[in-house]
Amino acid sequence: MDSIRKSLVCHPDTPARTVRSVTVEIALSFDEGFALHYIVEGGVGDIILPPGDGQLVIADSATDGLWQSTCFEAFLTEEGQPDYTEFNYAPDGRWACYQFDDYRSLLRSDELAPWEMTVERSDVRYILRVEPGIFPDAGSKLGLSAVIEELDGTKSYWALAHPAGKPDFHHPDCFALTLEAPGRA
Repeated sequence: MDSIRKSLVCHPDTPARTVRSVTVEIALSFDEGFALHYIVEGGVGDIILPPGDGQLVIADSATDGLWQSTCFEAFLTEEGQPDYTEFNYAPDGRWACYQFDDYRSLLRSDELAPWEMTVERSDVRYILRVEPGIFPDAGSKLGLSAVIEELDGTKSYWALAHPAGKPDFHHPDCFALTLEAPGRA
């Protein structure tokens, strides 16, 4: 299984107060699917997160609106295609999955869970590990993003890349990672 580590960039209009960085490790196997490790570094105690650590109880059904607070997201599409899938993962085990047939044109919500989600947490680092059971093709485009809400209400928006203007994780510019066949990354 190949592994790639990518730093997310904080949108310039939404600076974080206590978060120093958000990175994502992508473990990729076209036979076993991929796993995502979202790593937040900084004042973890100042971020809206549920208490505890370890294995999360995965919600039985999808929850809309997770992006309104701390949420980790992945977007997957095929090169040159307008349709894409959005995955949302909340740090308390809630999730959502959406299918779009074009930019922000919702086709349907999907019930793809359960998948595995685990957490590691310290005063300065929070890691959410997700194994969504998704099997992308070589050449697929991936967008990775996070919304981090701090206890004082500060929200920062992080992505591999941002288009001009307000944060918009659905914008094609955010699909900034092309998945290579294992061994070629």
